[in-house]
Amino acid sequence: MAEVNIVVGGRSYRMACDDGQEEHLTGLGRRFDQAFDELRAGFGEVGDQRLTVMAAILMTDRLDEAESRIAELQKQIEDRGNIDKDFETLNARFAQVLQNAAGRVEQLAAALDSDQPDRVPEI
Repeated sequence: MAEVNIVVGGRSYRMACDDGQEEHLTGLGRRFDQAFDELRAGFGEVGDQRLTVMAAILMTDRLDEAESRIAELQKQIEDRGNIDKDFETLNARFAQVLQNAAGRVEQLAAALDSDQPDRVPEI
């Protein structure tokens, strides 16, 4: 098991992680520290524990927004799939109507070409 040092608010925290995850965990720590610093700049020194909780809530809010956006995009993808199915259905219906119309046109052409114009089928 690997270990990395994460710095939050100027304090270093040693954390264990799976081998190969060191860079990922360090990056997450940097993002959390940025949120911590962002809040410290906005609120001043209100205590590290309070800033840590506020940073955790800020990051959770960002996660919640991202999850909502993902759900919205998944819904759009599902809707797109339904639109594609509807298009396929309409396309098949159109092909059938077009085929029926072509058959009628052929019947009319055959009747007009024959010597019996009174046998022209009605449309």
